[in-house]
Amino acid sequence: MGDRLFVYNGGFLTQSRVRRILTLAGYDIRLGAPTAAGDRVGVWGQSPTAHRGESVAKHRAAPMLRVEDALLRSVLPGRSGAPGLGLLLDKSGVHFDPAQPSDLETLLATHPLDDTALLDRARRAVALIQHYDLSKYNTHDPALEPPAPGYVLVLDQTEGDAAVAASGADRTRFQEMLVFAQTEHPGATVLIKTHPDTAAGHRAGYFSKADVQGRVRLCTDPISPWRLMEGARAVYTVSSGMGFEAIFAGHKPRVFGQPFYAGWGLTDDEYPVPRRQRRLTRAQLFAAAMILYPTWYDPYRDRLCEIEDVIATLTAQSRAWREDRAGWVASGMRLWKRRHISQFFGAEKAPIFSDTAKPDRPRMAWASKAAPDQDVTRCEDGFLRSRGLGADLRPPLSLVLDDLGIYYDPSRESRLERHITASRTLPDAALRRAEALRRQIVRKGVSKYNLHGTLPDLPQGHRILVPGQVEDDASILAGATGDTRTNLALLKAVRTAHPEAVIVYKPHPDVEAGLRPGTVDDEALKALADVVARKADPIALIAACDAVHTMTSLLGFEALLRDTPVTCYGAPFYAGWGLTTDFAPAPERRQDGITLDGLTHATLIDYPRYLDPVTRQPCPPEVAVERLAEGPDAKGGLALRLLSKLQGAAATYAHLWR
Repeated sequence: MGDRLFVYNGGFLTQSRVRRILTLAGYDIRLGAPTAAGDRVGVWGQSPTAHRGESVAKHRAAPMLRVEDALLRSVLPGRSGAPGLGLLLDKSGVHFDPAQPSDLETLLATHPLDDTALLDRARRAVALIQHYDLSKYNTHDPALEPPAPGYVLVLDQTEGDAAVAASGADRTRFQEMLVFAQTEHPGATVLIKTHPDTAAGHRAGYFSKADVQGRVRLCTDPISPWRLMEGARAVYTVSSGMGFEAIFAGHKPRVFGQPFYAGWGLTDDEYPVPRRQRRLTRAQLFAAAMILYPTWYDPYRDRLCEIEDVIATLTAQSRAWREDRAGWVASGMRLWKRRHISQFFGAEKAPIFSDTAKPDRPRMAWASKAAPDQDVTRCEDGFLRSRGLGADLRPPLSLVLDDLGIYYDPSRESRLERHITASRTLPDAALRRAEALRRQIVRKGVSKYNLHGTLPDLPQGHRILVPGQVEDDASILAGATGDTRTNLALLKAVRTAHPEAVIVYKPHPDVEAGLRPGTVDDEALKALADVVARKADPIALIAACDAVHTMTSLLGFEALLRDTPVTCYGAPFYAGWGLTTDFAPAPERRQDGITLDGLTHATLIDYPRYLDPVTRQPCPPEVAVERLAEGPDAKGGLALRLLSKLQGAAATYAHLWR
C-alpha cells in the first residue's frame, strides 16, 4: 500500500482516472482523518472545496498534497467530462499561486537543468507538440485560418479561475491589459482569444462582445493556438496556459499576472515576483514544467509514463475527434465490417450506414466500392492490420481515410503521397519517432497480418523473395503499371533478370486458401522458383533473403523497413521516391530524396488511424504494434469466426460476400 492520502472532495473518489494516477503514484486514498506519520491530506488545487482539507491539515498538523491537471490534458475540457492524461502533485503549494514557492518553482529556481539529454528531450517534445498541433485542450480545427498576420493576441480566461485570483487579478486587470495592448501597438488589430471553456458554454470569460470596438476583435472560432501565435506580433496574458505555449512559439509574452512561467527572463512582467531572479532558456523551462514536474499516465498500458507517450496518445485522440466530430455517412461497407467501423469512427456520432442517404455529414466509402470520380473519403485497411487475414473476417486495428484518392492507385495523388512528399520537412523529433517505431516493428517481428509458419530449407546463394499477390486485387489492377501484371509474369521477369539467383516464391495466403485468384501452375513453379514457401512466415523469409522483387505487394514496404533491397515491377505507394529499384513507371509527381524514416512516418503515423482492441479507444501506432506482437488483439467474435469457416468451405462463391 502507498502513503495514505485523506481527501474531502468527492471528485477524488468519483473520477476514476484521478484515483488511478494517484494510486500509481504511490498514494492510498482514504476517508477519515490523518493519524499516523506520513499521512497526507489531498486537496484539488485551490478549488472551492479545498478549504475542507486545509482545515483538517491545519488541525492535525498533517502535510498536504495539492493536485491539479497537467498542462497537456485532453481533447475536450474537463468540464465536458474528459479524463486527463496527467496530474501535478505538489507537496509545497500550487504551481499557479505565487504566494509561496511550489515544487515547480523550486525546480525552476534550484535544479541545475543542465543535463544535455534532458534538454534535448525538451526541445524534441516542443517540436512534436507543435508539429502535431497539440495544446492543453484540443478541440481546435487545424483547417481554420487565423486572421492576416500582424495582430496583437490577448488571451482571455474564465471568471473565477483560481489561477487568476492567485495572481491578484480581476476584471479590472483584464481591462488594463486590453488598454496596454492597444496603446503599445497603435494601429494593430487586437484579437481577444476566448477560453475553450467559454467557447463550450461552461463558464463566462472576462471579455465579451461588449469589448469589441475600434481595433478590438473577439476570436471565438476554434483556431489552432499555434497558428494564432504564429501570426501574432505580440501576446498579452494574465496567467493563461496559452501564455506558456507562446514562449515556445517564439514570443516574449507581456504578462499581467504572476503565473509559474513568469520571472525567468522569458516574459515581460508587469507584476514581477521579486524572489524569481534566475534566467532560464526555453528548454530549461519546458524540462522542469513538462518533464520533471508532472505525473503522466498511459491509458493503454495503465501505468505512469513519460511525456513522449502522452504526446503520442493525445495526437491519436485529437485526430480522431477532429476527423469524426461531424459524424459520417458510410457506404459500401459489408455487414460484418459495420460494427468495427462504428467503433473506429463513431466516438462522437455513430456513423450512418447508407448508400443513398444525403444528410449534412461527410461521406466515406470502402475504397474498392467507390467510383473513381466519386467525391468521397475512401476507407481501407491500414498497414498494421491484425493477427490473421481480412479474408478470415479479422477486424483491423488500423484503417486509413483518404480524401484525395487511395494509396494503391497511382493514377491520382493520394493523401499518403502528400504525406510522403511533406516528410521532407518533418522536424527531427518526428523522424526520430518514426525511426523508433520502425525499430520496434522489426524487433517484435510485426507485419500487416502477423502470420506465422515454418521456414523451409533454403539453398545457399543470392536469395530473392518473390511474394505472390491476389491478381484481381485493387493494388494490382491499379498499381501494376508496367508489363508485369500476374504472378507468373513476375516470376518469369525475375528469373530472366537473375538466372543464377535462388528464387523463393511466397504464394499469397488468400490464394493458397482458394479464396482469390492468382494460382501459378505447378509445372511453371518448378521451372521458375527454387523454393515455394507455402504458409511460411513472411517476415522470417525477408530476414532469410537478400532482396525482394514484387509487383505492388506490401511485403516490399515491410522489407524496406528491415533495410532489405526492394525491386518493384509496378508502382506501389513506396516506389518512385528513390528507396527502391523501379522497373515500371512511377508518377512524375514522386521525386527522389525521401528518407526511410520519412516514408515510415507518412505511412504508419500520418496516414492510418489505430484502435486499441483493449480499451476500444483511438491509440498511437506504438500501442498497436504491442497489441499485435503481444496481444490481445482484435477478434471478430463467435459469429464472425463461424462465418469465416463457412467462407472457407464455400470458397468458390467468395465473390458473393467480398
